[in-house]
Amino acid sequence: MGILDKFRLDGEVAIVTGAGKGIGRAIAIGLAEAGADVALASRTQSDLDGVAEEIRALGRRAFPLATDATSFDALQNLADQTVKELGKLTIWVNNAGGIPDATPRYLTRTSEENFDAQISLNLKAVWMGATIAARQMADSGGAIINISSRSAFGPQAKNGPYGASKAAVNSLTTTLSVEVAPNVRVNAVAPGPIPTENFDECMGTDTDEKRDQLLKHIGIPLGRYGEPEDIAAAVVYMASPASSWVTGQCLYVTGGR
Repeated sequence: MGILDKFRLDGEVAIVTGAGKGIGRAIAIGLAEAGADVALASRTQSDLDGVAEEIRALGRRAFPLATDATSFDALQNLADQTVKELGKLTIWVNNAGGIPDATPRYLTRTSEENFDAQISLNLKAVWMGATIAARQMADSGGAIINISSRSAFGPQAKNGPYGASKAAVNSLTTTLSVEVAPNVRVNAVAPGPIPTENFDECMGTDTDEKRDQLLKHIGIPLGRYGEPEDIAAAVVYMASPASSWVTGQCLYVTGGR
């Protein structure tokens, strides 16, 4: 097998949560371009249907299913229906996440309700998805990829609940990788600033001028924001035989920041 062949995913079946737009959409299409069939999950069926059409145009199978990523029963149904429709499950990408109401908060100014909502979306959903995936892949093998964040590293003075939830995802990733080895690999990918719809909502960067101002303030060494495809490429690597000796790791894709 040549080195580039190791990045192929022919014959694999992936689930991507939060796949309707932004980074999740790019991940799903990237996996399909590498050869995988893809089950797509998010709350909005119409978003998923559009991504499914793009994947089918690539010659791959797509299974879009509106799913609440914060519900264990809904995620279990997603896994069951994926196996029924696509034949198996070998890759699970826990991408669904963000700030539930697009409002960054200080830890000391966060209500219990808002803190619980943040943990439910960014941590509990990852734990549930990874648990279901690990059980499904226990005998046949597979790869679980959790989407973390640059915010997991270091203090987050104005975004404490989000940063804490993503740091916990990294801890979950390393521990789970030991629990489910050797048949299942578990890794994380941590994006830096990428101006998706949710990012612009949270940061108030709804114009090019505001994005440029923030970019100068952040000081990214590579001089640009990330693109969803930057994360998709990292996920393809983590899902493919190219990373067959990698588990329990978090790959920071941040432009050097």
